[in-house]
Amino acid sequence: MMSQAFFARHAGKLVLGIPILWIILFMLVPYGVLLTYSFWLKKYPLFVPAFQFGNYWTLLSDPQYIKVLLRTLKIAALVSAASLLLAYPFAYYLVFRLKNTTMRLILFMAVIAPLWISYLLRAYVWKTILGTEGILNSFLMSIGMIDEPSGIFLYNQFAMVLTLTYIFIPFMVMPIYTALEKIPPSFSEASADLGMSDFQTFLKVTLPLSMPGVVAGFTMTFCLSFGDFIAPFLVGGPDGQMVANVMASQFGSALNWPLGSALAVVMLIIVLSIISLSDWFEQSGKVEL
Repeated sequence: MMSQAFFARHAGKLVLGIPILWIILFMLVPYGVLLTYSFWLKKYPLFVPAFQFGNYWTLLSDPQYIKVLLRTLKIAALVSAASLLLAYPFAYYLVFRLKNTTMRLILFMAVIAPLWISYLLRAYVWKTILGTEGILNSFLMSIGMIDEPSGIFLYNQFAMVLTLTYIFIPFMVMPIYTALEKIPPSFSEASADLGMSDFQTFLKVTLPLSMPGVVAGFTMTFCLSFGDFIAPFLVGGPDGQMVANVMASQFGSALNWPLGSALAVVMLIIVLSIISLSDWFEQSGKVEL
């Protein structure tokens, strides 16, 4: 009886205690360790405790790190923009134009299904497609556009953007589709009754009401692309290396954990800033349905 009373009295604490303990042990503690290491000094062959900002100054003053950071931001932005341009018309067609619910479900699942396949396999498929002996080169040779396999399709930023767009486009489709699906049909009907064309209805009704989904999808796609590691390794080449690859090399072959930790902290700050900005943007333009 006493144990039951104790459990009833402390049930809320026990239920919340486990996830809070998980967050502390596997999120806050690792972040704290990274933050601590970022102030340490590298002294061959290892590193020593210190409190200085030399690692951050290196990242902000060394042109090679600035170049990699800007390249990463550029690729993440291009991937997000390309995903948006492909995902929005697709989601709009499913919600407003496709009346067959079975076909709508099939097409929606066709976009989501690749998430069930290994990420590494999906990235490696594009390496096979874009390679000198891949499908694209074989097709171009078969129609006579090129005489021999070309290497321009692989190991560059174009290959990076194409591969990452394919990998992360489901994260753009899902929130946009959800936002569009929540728009009541009566809004479009009222717009038509007021004499607005389909295009005017889209600009003044559909697009503003779907912006929370666009912002959420853009944020997820950008953050996932920004921290990607596998795709740059497989299809990026020297011109496609991103921040995550440089950070991995600092913790690996370079054995410079303080600099790698500082780079991880900078990445975390950028990602949190993007998330905070998108949250502010969504809240400031939020429309209650």
